[in-house]
Amino acid sequence: MEKQHDVVIVGGGLVGSSLAIALESSGLDVAFVEAAPAGELPPVFDERNLSFAETTCQALARLGIWQHLRSASPIRRIHTTRRGDFGKVVMAAREYGREAFGHVVTASDFGQALETRIAQVGNLQRYRPARFVGSWLAANGLRQLEIESGGERQRVQARLLVGADGMQSAVRQALGIAAEQYDYQQVLFVCRVRTSRPPDGTAWERLGEHGPTALLPRLDRHYGLVHGVAADEADTVAALDEAAWLTRLQEAFGWRAGRFLASGARSRYPMLRVVAERLMAPRAVLLGNAAQSIHPLGAQGFNLGLRDALTLVEEIGRHGLDTPQLLETYAERRRQDRERTLSFSDGMAKISANPGLGVSLMRSIGMGILANTPGLRGQLAAGGMGYRGDLPELCREVMQ
Repeated sequence: MEKQHDVVIVGGGLVGSSLAIALESSGLDVAFVEAAPAGELPPVFDERNLSFAETTCQALARLGIWQHLRSASPIRRIHTTRRGDFGKVVMAAREYGREAFGHVVTASDFGQALETRIAQVGNLQRYRPARFVGSWLAANGLRQLEIESGGERQRVQARLLVGADGMQSAVRQALGIAAEQYDYQQVLFVCRVRTSRPPDGTAWERLGEHGPTALLPRLDRHYGLVHGVAADEADTVAALDEAAWLTRLQEAFGWRAGRFLASGARSRYPMLRVVAERLMAPRAVLLGNAAQSIHPLGAQGFNLGLRDALTLVEEIGRHGLDTPQLLETYAERRRQDRERTLSFSDGMAKISANPGLGVSLMRSIGMGILANTPGLRGQLAAGGMGYRGDLPELCREVMQ
């Protein structure tokens, strides 16, 4: 007989792993289909720097993940400018009664923390290394999956299939869900850099025609760097030696953090916006990058995906897995947060990249208004900390 599970999660990345942990208290039989073999982390857990919003930090602490992190560095201030424009926006967490807006964590450290916590989850079966092949509805009304491992295929059944397998989601394709795609014609280079002024809790964001140049504070006296370039220049930039690379960064960013002194190995990521036209199919749902992959400007990708996962867990607890209201209510609860975050990320990416003189003047005026209007800055800060839409309970601030 085919193995049957209550929930099968496809994708061993940030959102899928967090969902598996969040389902621990549900009492459900959960399975995890992961591409990475035992003892190895998926490639997504590399040396990138992740910016966790306050709501994300609160949820990770309640899920028992936060205590296993070693690299969490607080973001106490955010300093934003745009090359060629006038003005700046500076926000300090203390203005809003916070010690920090969020924290910066390396993806590799987060992967280790997730793995440590997942090892403590008892109601979880891990299929690894395994590849999702396809899915359809079985005669008994459950979701049938075919997975491949070691050259052999097997079938399992699930009361709910969760696609958390990234931007090029095989689950999304198998469910016949189309996705809208937009190519920003930008490539982001990511690495660790050292400057003459060590981090002091400030996250610096310098916007430009081909994307942001951002510095995120780390605990090791380095910054996590994100540098956007035009897609047709990416190969040339990748070939730069360290001295030429640092010179480029200095010209793009300026001297706010001092002189750029050293750089670690560079990774590159093409910037695409991929948004699923719908989130669900019979007994199946998409989360995280499988549902929406957004421009990293504003650092909302994982934060949005985690709220997806935690909202789904809440709705499973309210409705169970066998009622039609489950996925309908889930999609409705996620609508406002998803639409607002997508609109913010996409809008900022496009308007900040526009080199037109008229747009530059409008940006400068807008930045001046934002800098001098506490209420508007407060709304921006709240959104950046993850306070959008119908927030999952684990993300909410604990009242003292």
